[in-house]
Amino acid sequence: VLGFELIIVVLMGLSIFGLSAVEPRELGLYLGGGLAVVIVVGLAVMRVGRAGIVIGWILHALMLLVAILLPLSLIVSLLFTALWIYCMVKGARIDRDREAWIAAHGGAA
Repeated sequence: VLGFELIIVVLMGLSIFGLSAVEPRELGLYLGGGLAVVIVVGLAVMRVGRAGIVIGWILHALMLLVAILLPLSLIVSLLFTALWIYCMVKGARIDRDREAWIAAHGGAA
C-alpha cells in the first residue's frame, strides 16, 4: 500500500504546486517530497519491527490533513486509508492463524 502511495503523494505535491494552493508555491513540492521521504523510511523499516507500521499510520493521518490544502485529495486519501486498514486487519489475522498452525503442528514451519 505504501509503495503505491509514494506515487500519489508526489502527485499531490505537484498538484498543490501547480494550483498555487499555498504561498510560496514551492511549499507544495516540499510537502510532497517530505511525505515521499516518510514513505520511503516507512518501507525501509517495515520488515524490521513495528516502526514501519506506526510510520504508515502517521503518514495516513498526514495525507488526510493534506485535504485541507487540496480538497479532492480527500477521496484518494480515504481510499488508501481504507486499504491500509484492510491490510492491517487481514495481516493480523494471517499472523494469528499462522502462529496457531505452527503451535498445532509442533513448531514445524
